[in-house]
Amino acid sequence: MSKPSTTLIHHPYVPPATFDAPQPGVYKASTVFFADVAAMRARDWKTKAGYTYGLHGTPTTFTLEERLATLEGGTECLLVPSGLAAISLVAFAFLKTGDEVLIPDNAYGPNKALAAGELANFGIGYRLYDAMNPEDLAAKISPRTKLVWLEAAGSVTMEFPDLPALAAACRARGVLSALDNTWGAGLAFAPFDFNGSGQGVDISVHALTKYPSGGGDVLMGSVVTRDERLHRALKLTHMRIGFGVGVGDVETLLRSLPSIGLRYAAHDRAARELARWLTDRDEVAQVLHPAIESSPGHRHWRALCGEADLAAGLFSIVFDERYGTEQVDRFCDSLELFRLGYSWGGPISLVVPYDIGLMRDPDVAPWPYKGTLVRFSIGLEDVDDLRADLQQALARMA
Repeated sequence: MSKPSTTLIHHPYVPPATFDAPQPGVYKASTVFFADVAAMRARDWKTKAGYTYGLHGTPTTFTLEERLATLEGGTECLLVPSGLAAISLVAFAFLKTGDEVLIPDNAYGPNKALAAGELANFGIGYRLYDAMNPEDLAAKISPRTKLVWLEAAGSVTMEFPDLPALAAACRARGVLSALDNTWGAGLAFAPFDFNGSGQGVDISVHALTKYPSGGGDVLMGSVVTRDERLHRALKLTHMRIGFGVGVGDVETLLRSLPSIGLRYAAHDRAARELARWLTDRDEVAQVLHPAIESSPGHRHWRALCGEADLAAGLFSIVFDERYGTEQVDRFCDSLELFRLGYSWGGPISLVVPYDIGLMRDPDVAPWPYKGTLVRFSIGLEDVDDLRADLQQALARMA
């Protein structure tokens, strides 16, 4: 008979397999057991047909990947530690020395920083293009171009591009298109099937940190495709780099994901109401929100997202140029419900001032406004309370 310490480790009890509940089981592992040596030698980590090692997937991570693929209209999904890790995975899977990547000038800043840093160190070139001008993209695609990034809406400045035209320009030249779909979240539009056309992008990346999590407490990203060849290349790179995610965070995402549609719509409604209210404020020179008629790219948003009529909970304003940095900072500091902090998609409203001059290349797409930009992420607070908070902070700018 085994000693107690051994019995505790190799305990014979197996719970009945009939348990069923609203949430899927949580399986954490590094080591995965094989039935015999033959099964170990026959292992294949490249599919979801079985289990080989915790880094390559457990029932819990596989379940989240399948649900995310369904959300975005893809067939394959990989989980990574953050949205930026998702961008990095795509770059390392498809770019090599001598290649070039094109990035919109209004893209997520760390994407551009990755290109200027690590990719440049590997001999990979990059150029910026004007996301609001498909002809500029088409003119800059060269034989060296192997990947084009798309983003809708633009990071911080919220312009909404003609995504179908940009994707078509890539397709016409045989260049991979990858979309940062964090804003759309798989809800505002279908990244692989624009307006039911059967045409879309090749790859969709998503910062699950934002709307899928919804709590402001998880870091995770995903890469979705519906092309087995692309997925295989991504999977190989994913394994070689050693990307993995904590299953506790996966559990959090699985609990949050069923409510993403309700939360996204609530963020959207409140953001539109506040954005429209701010358009009438004398302090504000421009409201940047794709669903606002005067916002750049509104007609493209309407064409792509009009059926869903969704536009996330994010918008920016440009203050009248008579307000200097000190006054705008005072406005941000005076807010009581809005907290100063990066990211978005959580229950607490956030505010961040930006210096667009440090973020954009004037030779690519000149920034037309002179005032300071402030971005808002609208949470789930009562919209009347948020409006009152904005109003009292605006009054302190004088």
